Amino acid sequence: MVMEDVFEKLRSLQDILSEKINLGRDIQEIPKLLITQEELLARLKKSFIEKNQDYERTKLAEGDFRNQLAQAEMDREKAEKNMDSISTQREYEALDKEIRDAAEKEQQFRKELQREERALSDLNEQIKQNESLIDQQEKDLEERRAGIEAEVAEKKSQVAKLTEEEQVLNQGLDPEVLFKFERIIRNKGGQGIVAIKGGVCMGCHMILPVDFANRIHNQEKIEFCPYCSRILFYEESEQGDEEFLNNEDAGSLADLDDMDDDEDEEEEEEEEKVNIDYEE
Repeated sequence: MVMEDVFEKLRSLQDILSEKINLGRDIQEIPKLLITQEELLARLKKSFIEKNQDYERTKLAEGDFRNQLAQAEMDREKAEKNMDSISTQREYEALDKEIRDAAEKEQQFRKELQREERALSDLNEQIKQNESLIDQQEKDLEERRAGIEAEVAEKKSQVAKLTEEEQVLNQGLDPEVLFKFERIIRNKGGQGIVAIKGGVCMGCHMILPVDFANRIHNQEKIEFCPYCSRILFYEESEQGDEEFLNNEDAGSLADLDDMDDDEDEEEEEEEEKVNIDYEE
């Protein structure tokens, strides 16, 4: 297969793979939109259960105070009836105290009962509101879930169509190159194949050694950028590349190691200077 045809296929494949990757991310992320709504519904249900438990406890307390109030009223009424049968001052004083104690208890229990009745009324209103909110949230969540499921299904359908196009384009291409190409696209923001112009990679904008740039210019095989790993193809710049491609001083891939060694030596020299200055 002519290399220009290979590059054309790779460029088309790049668009397909990029779109597939984006769709795949959407398919994973879209359901997460439900999490907040589901958490809110869970909190409402928990609150609903807790308020019902509070309501039952308050109802029991209200029943106890109602019984105690009834007993205090009976004790007071009984003591008041006994007033007609007393014969001594001591009996009168004792019975009068009994009536006053019963009346005080009656008043206390009535206040407690009224407090519990208000609490019951408030809890009942809160429970109704909570129940209404839960019903509304469940309906909203169900509608949202159905919409998301439809959206995910549509995106999966798009992925399936893109996969068919991808399989057609894959024919005649090296499987190992395709494997690397997809990984590069995932790691490089959807850009796996770029041009080299004026000896510069348009992906990472690094200047490439001349012998390497010449190989890309000749388009004999697929080459990967030594800096950003993207597949490179030759594209003439507006100024032309002949001067750069014929420049013997521009270096080669082997020079990359020499450059690294020189940089290491310079760094060591700088460190020694810093240490000497520090000691002084």
